[in-house]
Amino acid sequence: MEKLFEKFYKKLNYISLDFIRSIYYNINWDARLIGIKGARGVGKTTILLQYIKKNLELNSQVLYVSLDNIWFSNNSLVDMTDDFVKRGGKYLFLDEVHKYKNWSVELKNIYDDHPDLKIVFTGSSLLEILNARVDLSRRAIVYSMQGLSFREYLNFTLNADFQSLSVSDIIKNHLDISKDILKHVKPLQYFSNYLKEGYYPFFKEVPELYHMRIEEIINMIIQIELPLIRGIDIAYTGKLKQLLIIIAESAPFIPNISKLSERIIINRNTLITYLNNLSDARIINIFYRDSSGISRLQKPDKIFLENSNLAYAIHPGLVDVGNACETFFANQLSNNHSVNIPKQGDFLIDNKLLFEVGGKNKGYKQIRKNNYKEFFIAADEIEYGYGNKIPLWLFGFLY
Repeated sequence: MEKLFEKFYKKLNYISLDFIRSIYYNINWDARLIGIKGARGVGKTTILLQYIKKNLELNSQVLYVSLDNIWFSNNSLVDMTDDFVKRGGKYLFLDEVHKYKNWSVELKNIYDDHPDLKIVFTGSSLLEILNARVDLSRRAIVYSMQGLSFREYLNFTLNADFQSLSVSDIIKNHLDISKDILKHVKPLQYFSNYLKEGYYPFFKEVPELYHMRIEEIINMIIQIELPLIRGIDIAYTGKLKQLLIIIAESAPFIPNISKLSERIIINRNTLITYLNNLSDARIINIFYRDSSGISRLQKPDKIFLENSNLAYAIHPGLVDVGNACETFFANQLSNNHSVNIPKQGDFLIDNKLLFEVGGKNKGYKQIRKNNYKEFFIAADEIEYGYGNKIPLWLFGFLY
């Protein structure tokens, strides 16, 4: 136990409070059992340690442990927690629970046996809280964590304090909002950098290795997390990589399932399962035309990489700017809104707002005649909008 405290204190020393993600303030830290899911590299560990450093005294009542620690090869989480509580423990922070074989069963037992203990855990975005061996959905409040929004990237880069906006704010007041933001920063000066290397919070650490680290994240997800959490045979991870490269080469990708399954030599249902797994792992985003009654075996209508930084890591020098802009829009909107593929235009938001994404000269021709009263253009390369043409970068202020 002493070794766990020692590792915890050493790790905490390296944590800065200079920049704190917005999700930190949305979490109900008073709840007894909190889960934070997210892809590798988005900052789940940092947010736990920031909360501890900001709010709790370092004593025997507080413990942070990562469940991939070799200590757990000979010790159980339940026994460790019993010992911790007997020593006066009140706050337990468990990182990377998916690395621990029986995490859901033991976490349920800990929750039930220690009613005075507050627990916060993090896990892969692949984690199935509802479908785990023990259903924790009635006990845990679970939050999903994305990478940095463009707004957060600006705040982190410039030590600024821009506030988040709603879609309705942007639609109704985008000109006034743009004027106010442009008093402090020229967003287009930073937007292209964000599309290339601003989504993951570690972009400041060793900039020249940024895309290499993204490649490592992709490999870890495909080679370790998917076999561990979703039971994919390790022998088939090469097909997942092949599938991802095919998608990245032409994202946004309109899948022909029959041809694609022939190309990588797997059957149709397995292919669709692989696509859903890559989506759950936050490597791709899959979208459908119909927002109702979507089955896990339904063919997606369009596939994007989850964020534009992935494209620059997988295919450096071959990224189409227009595709990167569409990927950005899909990523920022899908955080808190339903996103579907309409018959006309690029995206249908919340089943009522039709959007076309394009450059500064993009016109309304493709979306003017449609069944929706509200249609808009999210245009790159403009600082200010006019009417229903809105700066694309402004949609990076949604969270």
